[in-house]
Amino acid sequence: MIEQLNNEAEIFRTPCGDGHLVWRKWGAGAPVVLCHGGSGSWMHWIKTIPVLARRYEVWAPDLPGLGDSAMPPPPFTPASSAEVLAAGIRTLISEERPIHLVGFSFGSHVATLAAANLGSRLADLTIIGSAALGLPFPTLQFPKERSNMTHTERREVHRQTLAILMFADPDQIDNLAIEIQASNIAKARFRSREFASTDEIRTTLARVKAPLRAIWGERDALAKPSVEAVYDVLRIYHPELITRTIPGAGHWVMYEAPEAFNAALMELLEQPASA
Repeated sequence: MIEQLNNEAEIFRTPCGDGHLVWRKWGAGAPVVLCHGGSGSWMHWIKTIPVLARRYEVWAPDLPGLGDSAMPPPPFTPASSAEVLAAGIRTLISEERPIHLVGFSFGSHVATLAAANLGSRLADLTIIGSAALGLPFPTLQFPKERSNMTHTERREVHRQTLAILMFADPDQIDNLAIEIQASNIAKARFRSREFASTDEIRTTLARVKAPLRAIWGERDALAKPSVEAVYDVLRIYHPELITRTIPGAGHWVMYEAPEAFNAALMELLEQPASA
C-alpha cells in the first residue's frame, strides 16, 4: 500500500534549510494540504489520501527534519518549520486557489503557525489531536530501541509505542502501522516533543483569520483533561469552531478509525466559510 501510493504521487521540492521540503501530490480539485505528526511523515495519512484524492488535490509534505525533508533553518522550532511550509505553499499553489490546511498532532502546531502567516490564502484550518494548547500534558514513558535488538524485538518496541500514544485499542495495531512507525522513527531528526507542553497553538490562533475546524479521537491519550476541554480552548479565539469527535478512537485517529475520520473530514471541508 505504501509503495503503490508513493508511486502514484507527483513529487515536488521547495527550499528547506540547506536542502528541500519534499511534497507528494495526488488528485485534482480544491487544494488540501495535510501536515503529519511528530516523528512522522506523509504516511500518517495513508488511509486518508486515497479518499480525499477522489475529490481534492491533496498535498502531503514531509515536514522539516522528518521523512524525506531536510532540517529547517535554525533555530529548529515549530516557527522555522512553519515558515518553510508557508513558503512552499506559496510556491506550489496559486494565490487565487483557497487552501484547506489540515494538521495532525505536531503538524497542527506547524500548520497553525503557517496559517497565521498565510492569512486570506486559507479556506479553513482543521486541527487534529494537537498539544501546545496550554493544557496539562501527560508524561508518557516509551520503550527504546537498542543496537543489539533483533528485528522482532525492534518491532515490539514500535508496537508498544503505538499502544501507549497512538491507538486506543491495541488490537487495531497491524503490520502496516508498525511498518510506518518504524520507517518514520528511522528518519526522524526534528525533535518536537519539547514543544508539546507550550501554549503556542492557543496564542497563535488569535492571529489565524481562517475558520477553524477540529477532529479528535474520543480516547486520545493527549486530550487532557478531556476532549471538551480542548475544544473550549480552541473556542477562545474561534467561537465559530466546528468539531467532530470520533468515538472510541485514539490519537492516530485517521488510521485507527479511517472510515469515521474520513467522513468527518470530508464533511468539514465542505462547510461554508461562514459556518
